[in-house]
Amino acid sequence: MGEQYVCKSFEFKDGERRIIRIGDDEIGVFRHEGDFFAYSNYCVHQGGPACEGLIIARVEERLRPDKTSMGLFFSEKDMSFACPWHGYEYDMRTGQHIADRRVRLRKYQVLQKGEDIYVVV
Repeated sequence: MGEQYVCKSFEFKDGERRIIRIGDDEIGVFRHEGDFFAYSNYCVHQGGPACEGLIIARVEERLRPDKTSMGLFFSEKDMSFACPWHGYEYDMRTGQHIADRRVRLRKYQVLQKGEDIYVVV
């Protein structure tokens, strides 16, 4: 296993992403609420650039105690990103597909050494 340098932590603001290339592979690196996450940039659906799409709060349905819908709302804590080709949506923290948790992007470990950010490949 090797480490691929991404950037200095102060260059990577919360809510941003970087796409890094390692050989023929691309990895999307995200910073969310001070944490770093890295995933393969190849969508499981048809190989689109999964990490390059819209970053949004996850949409969730809220239910009343009798299980009837109160409507759809943006999550107050869960973020996701959507592949720009066909909208496959992935959980920011896990890389899992929102609708089918068995499907997920390949996840990479992110290391912070001082101010330097690395992805373990």
